[in-house]
Amino acid sequence: MVSLDITIKSKPNRARKILVEMDADKLEKLATSLGFFNPQFLQSLDKAEKDYKVGRFKKIKSLKELRK
Repeated sequence: MVSLDITIKSKPNRARKILVEMDADKLEKLATSLGFFNPQFLQSLDKAEKDYKVGRFKKIKSLKELRK
């Protein structure tokens, strides 16, 4: 298994925001491992983009709101 070096930076004056840096090649390997290049995943992205363009979306502040 290949190691993944990432850098996470957080500024104290910015609430709830972080910056994550990683090597682009290793990001592609991670994406492949997680199945982000899977045809079904790519189709779901296309569908989500179409829904967004049509206006079928709602803004949320937390993933917890999806349970409501």
